[in-house]
Amino acid sequence: MRVMLSIVVGLASVLLLATLAGWMLPKDHLVTRVGRYRQKPEAIWKAITDLDQMPSWRAGLKGVKRAPDKNGLPAWIEESSAGNIALETVESEAPWRLVTRIADPQLPFGGSWTYQIAPSEDGATLRITENGFVSNPLFRLLSRFVFGHATTMETYLKALAKKFGEEPRIGS
Repeated sequence: MRVMLSIVVGLASVLLLATLAGWMLPKDHLVTRVGRYRQKPEAIWKAITDLDQMPSWRAGLKGVKRAPDKNGLPAWIEESSAGNIALETVESEAPWRLVTRIADPQLPFGGSWTYQIAPSEDGATLRITENGFVSNPLFRLLSRFVFGHATTMETYLKALAKKFGEEPRIGS
């Protein structure tokens, strides 16, 4: 019985320390990643704005359900193994700039992604900047040190390269 109590107290202590460490981290973060592609900006734009085709190339995305437009711009719900996330378009300037954001204030995280497409010598680059936040202090600690704030962006950029039949070329 003492051993079991010691284990429970030990686990509770670790959880408490992790939560306290999470409180000490900033709630907000800003992260950028850049993918380089042998595609024209218009091809990249079409891929990142064609909601119906996203499940065919985005790893982990099971489906996309359209939601009513907001302010005349697309809104949708992404279905993945992690759950459903409501998103909306905030800005759209084809084929150069797109801003989307999480539209569910009940989630323990949120923020926006700004996509910037620029021509390059051998095609185009796609720069994604995440301006995000993590409310829950324990999840904040895990997001920062275990999962990484840039992991979802890197997965997205790699999947886009695979869609185009290219090797991923990702940088900061």
